Amino acid sequence: MSNERPLREIAHECGFKVGAAVDSDLLRNDVSYRDALRYEFNALTPENALKMGPLRPIRGTYDFADADAIVNFGRKHGMTIRGHTLVWHNQTPAWFQAWDYTDEQLRRFLRDHIHTVVGRYRSKIDTWDVVNEAVSDDGTMRETVWYDAMGERYIDRAFEWANEISPETDLYYNDYGADAVNKKSDAVYELMERLLDRGVPIDGVGFQLHALGDRPNPESVGENFRRFQDLGLDVQITEMDVAFPADDPPENPLEKQAEYYGDIVRTCLAVDCNMLITWGVNDAGSWVREFKDFASRYTVDPLLFDDHSNRKPAYRAVRDALRRVK
Repeated sequence: MSNERPLREIAHECGFKVGAAVDSDLLRNDVSYRDALRYEFNALTPENALKMGPLRPIRGTYDFADADAIVNFGRKHGMTIRGHTLVWHNQTPAWFQAWDYTDEQLRRFLRDHIHTVVGRYRSKIDTWDVVNEAVSDDGTMRETVWYDAMGERYIDRAFEWANEISPETDLYYNDYGADAVNKKSDAVYELMERLLDRGVPIDGVGFQLHALGDRPNPESVGENFRRFQDLGLDVQITEMDVAFPADDPPENPLEKQAEYYGDIVRTCLAVDCNMLITWGVNDAGSWVREFKDFASRYTVDPLLFDDHSNRKPAYRAVRDALRRVK
């Protein structure tokens, strides 16, 4: 890395966390990836290693090797760690078939999973995305194996079970497409109201802000964040990246990308949102490039660092936005 002060130092001085989602294979095998992560970021989240499928490759067996590697790296380098995610409708184990279980067995299965995973990282993970993407794009509750077995109260139970094991850990709900004021964020807001009315131990909401093609208006993002804060919830940006339509990118796309990253950081600072996680460390490891459908539809350089972990204009825009904090 260059002799310029790292982003993590500048962020720390204004009480801000800049993080990245981390792939275990790249962490182990790519020196430039690993160096950028430890030198530039003061927060991380395992990209896939803590999801149920990767954690439980064989019935009755947990494999914590990848998750441990990422979490221990973060602790060694003084990084805030977000756990992602305990309950999701995707990436369940390949051997797991809901029809093999009664509703009560599914409830116990999920409780035991949460107790086991949260218990292992009780002193190491600072924040958990407890439930991920429980609201559909149309604003209705997503019908999942967990919803079918327990109704909406599966969310209550998940937070309660996590809180039982680690009451000092911050517990978040996480979702995409709800960053600005819109139909989906209205539905998420109403869900949060219901959870709070029922006394669910929830601390905050994570907003993904995958700005792929459409970019939520920063003013609307700020307005949206404020209303969730008015409920008494903290807010964080948990999975950010910025890409453009592959068949119609703007002129100077890297500069446009940088401008948007800077606008969002300034929005965060204005509304006391103190964390922004990019979904990947560098462009080569971005999920946008990994998924063929997305790679064909969008530009494939959505992060702060290029394929070789060199700083991009987006990096400098984030840095400059943080430097202006008095």
